[in-house]
Amino acid sequence: IPYGLGAGSVDASLNNYVALHYSSRHMSWLHCMWGVGTSIGPYVMGYALTSGLGWAAGYRYISIFQIVLTVILFVSIPIWKKRPSSDSGNNESSGKALSLIEILRIPGAKQVMVMFFCYCALEQTSGLWAASYLVLYKGFSAEVAARCASLFYIGITFGRFLSGFMTIKLNDSKMIKLGECVVALGIVAMILPLPAQVSLIAFILIGLGCAPIYPCVIHSTPVHFGPDKSQAIIGVQMASAYMGTCLMPPLFGWFVGKISVSLLPLFLSAFLVLMYFMYLSLLKKTKNSVR
Repeated sequence: IPYGLGAGSVDASLNNYVALHYSSRHMSWLHCMWGVGTSIGPYVMGYALTSGLGWAAGYRYISIFQIVLTVILFVSIPIWKKRPSSDSGNNESSGKALSLIEILRIPGAKQVMVMFFCYCALEQTSGLWAASYLVLYKGFSAEVAARCASLFYIGITFGRFLSGFMTIKLNDSKMIKLGECVVALGIVAMILPLPAQVSLIAFILIGLGCAPIYPCVIHSTPVHFGPDKSQAIIGVQMASAYMGTCLMPPLFGWFVGKISVSLLPLFLSAFLVLMYFMYLSLLKKTKNSVR
């Protein structure tokens, strides 16, 4: 619990800092590094287990990473205070702390919160249930499915690296809509009666589509809501995202137990459609939206 509390505050603060002081490509590359960490973490634990060291050793190895990171953060404080200007010209301004009720009254706040909830519900359910879907519905062996399920996260990681370059030509709004279209293409590939191997491509496409959505929505927050409110808005965005992460994959598990894992593409479609309309509503509610 203390680790989660600390991670949540770091996540919100770091995202707000980059949104205010750096360009969209830096935000994409920041979240690309999340993908790298997500990929490395299981391998570290796997090494500890296969070497006979036990799961506790895996936690110790990760704790070393965290300690080194903390030292680097403290040493680099003077650099952070230099605060470079972003390409979009956002400048941080001081504003009073806002209560949750005050945040919800801001035009567009509820829409962006629902959007983040839907995005993380889609992302986490895809990642956590990919292997089960491939085994129980597409007939893959457990070993092959476990390896192939990582293609989803590889898609996100590579997609965010690529998005960093694409944002030089495309603004945040176009990147978000492009990502949603690619996710839709991946879901359609899952639904159509195609060979089982196409499902592997489908998960890669969904990962690629997810790649620009999260970082681009965060980066555009100061533009939509103003630099003085961005920290508060990003904080509730993170909370909504974690709620989607925590609640929706288990809910889908309940549907699997009652019906079938074949519902996965329909489950993902529902969140994609809701996320799309919430984004359109966000653009209408905010006066200075990026178009």
